[in-house]
Amino acid sequence: MEEKKRELLVYQAKVCEQAERYEEMVEAIKEVASADVELNIEERNLLSVAFKNLIGSRRASWRIISSILEKEENKGNQEGVNKITELRVKIENELEQICDGIFKIIDEHLIKKASSGESKAFYYKMKGDYYRYFAEFTSGDKREKASEESLLAYKNASEIANSELATTHPIRLGLALNFSVFYYEILNSPDRACHLAKQAFDDAIAEIDDLTENSYKDSTLIMQLLRENLTLWTSEFEDDDDDDEYDDEDEDSQEDEEGLFSI
Repeated sequence: MEEKKRELLVYQAKVCEQAERYEEMVEAIKEVASADVELNIEERNLLSVAFKNLIGSRRASWRIISSILEKEENKGNQEGVNKITELRVKIENELEQICDGIFKIIDEHLIKKASSGESKAFYYKMKGDYYRYFAEFTSGDKREKASEESLLAYKNASEIANSELATTHPIRLGLALNFSVFYYEILNSPDRACHLAKQAFDDAIAEIDDLTENSYKDSTLIMQLLRENLTLWTSEFEDDDDDDEYDDEDEDSQEDEEGLFSI
C-alpha cells in the first residue's frame, strides 16, 4: 500500500470516529489492516475503537431485546414473541458478521505481520474478546466452539504477555481483566475469574512505582476495574451463602454494567 493512501485512510478513520460514523471508520481502517503491513500503535488503536463501537451498540441491543423477549414469553404473548425473535435474529446476524470480519483480519493479516510481543498479545486478546462476544449470543455447538476459540486466544495472549510485558503494562492488565470476565460469564467459573483478576492486580500493585507517565492513567484505570470486579464477585459469593438464588433485578443490573468492568 502506498504511504500516501495509508495516511489518507487513517485520516478518514479518525474523522469518522469524531463523527461517530463507525461503519465507515471500520471500512477505512480495515483496508489498512488488510494490506499486509504491520500496524503502528495509532492504527492498531483505531482498529480496536472502530470495531468495539460497531459491535458495542448491537451487544447492548441484543441484551435489551433478549430481556423483553423473556418477559413476553412469560406473558404468553406469542405474536409479540415472534416479532421480537425476528428482530433478535437480525441483530445476531449483524453480530456474527462483525465478528467474522475481525477474525479474518486478525488471522490472515495482523498476527502474521506482528513483530513485537506487545502487538501479538494485543491481537490475540482482541481475538479472545470477539469470540467471547460471539459466545454471548449463541448456543449449542456454536457457543461451545466460540468458547474454545476464545479460551485458546486468551491463553496465547497470556503466554506472550506474561513473558514479554511488564505486570503494569496496560495490554497485560486489560487482558487479565477481559480473560477473567470470560471465565466468569462464559465458562461460569468464578473461582478462576477471581484468581486471575486478583493475581494480575497484586502483581501490578507490587510494581506500581515502575509505571511510566505514558501508561499510568490507562494502567491504574484497569487496575481499578479489576478491583471492582473482585468486589462485585466476592460480594455475590457472600450473597450465595445467604441465599442460593440471585435476585433477578441484581442479575439485570450486573448485565447492564458489564461494560464498566471490561475493556
